[in-house]
Amino acid sequence: MTGAWIIIAAYILDRCIGDPRWIPHPVIGMGKAISALERTIRSRVTSNQGLKKAGIWFPILIAGGSFAMTWGLIYLLALIHPIVAVIAEVILIATTIASKGLKDAGMDVYRHLIQGDLPAARRALGMIVGRDTAHLDEPEIVRGTVETVAENIVDAIVSPLFYALIGGAPLAMAYRAVNTLDSMVGYKNDKYLNLGWASARLDDWANWIPARITALLLISGAWVMKLDARSAAQMVSRDARLHPSPNSGFPESAVAGALGIRLGGHNVYHGVSSFRAYMGEPTRLMGAEDIVRTTRLMFWSAGSFVILCVLVSIAVWLAGGTLLW
Repeated sequence: MTGAWIIIAAYILDRCIGDPRWIPHPVIGMGKAISALERTIRSRVTSNQGLKKAGIWFPILIAGGSFAMTWGLIYLLALIHPIVAVIAEVILIATTIASKGLKDAGMDVYRHLIQGDLPAARRALGMIVGRDTAHLDEPEIVRGTVETVAENIVDAIVSPLFYALIGGAPLAMAYRAVNTLDSMVGYKNDKYLNLGWASARLDDWANWIPARITALLLISGAWVMKLDARSAAQMVSRDARLHPSPNSGFPESAVAGALGIRLGGHNVYHGVSSFRAYMGEPTRLMGAEDIVRTTRLMFWSAGSFVILCVLVSIAVWLAGGTLLW
């Protein structure tokens, strides 16, 4: 049962304080390690085949190293006192989730929109998406924000908590390393197609179950919030697999159906237009309030999953079993 209390405490800690800039974040260290490893590999390997083989070392060294270092730290702290180890585990798991940061980013765009400051809203959106935002109108700004918040419910909340439930802070930190790898080298472009394939594939596998759990949580949240839960379920069934990612389409299609809006369409990346399949049926134009509704759905999903983690821990405990930790 200790694991359940740790997860609750970690989620509350993140919900309250998020990631203060004055506290060093593990992802920064991961990013530096990934960049250093990339420089080392590229200085020694030049062929495409060689880069593809070398790409396997990213998840082995970065994700495996994150797991090993976190496990070692918790083990050493437990030798000092078990309570110290528990506190450290709470803090470390909290750094792997980002419910407050995700909410703050979305609401920052929302505040600029309701103030009528489109240039500021575009800049705020540009901080959290890779697409070009300089010429977006209000519906497109809203779409970009809703898509980002919806997609990151998986990466930033449900997935790290899912792995924390199974394997505590070490496995949650390993997941965060996998996700960071995907964001840095998991691109399907000329630069990373060979070097980043293993990282991208592992991230897809790691999010497969959490993405589908998230879709169910969003559908239930739509029902509780008196949104269109039936449409949310229908859009997940119809549209989720149209997304180029095997996982991102599940939360995005659920949110689109719940809100009665259409996500997807044309995005511009570094001046190049790219089309992403539509998700949802547009029953109305998107507005700034859709960002607020999506944020509420995010918090419902997060809170519901924390409760689910507790129930799983209780069930395992009553059955006399144990999770990995």
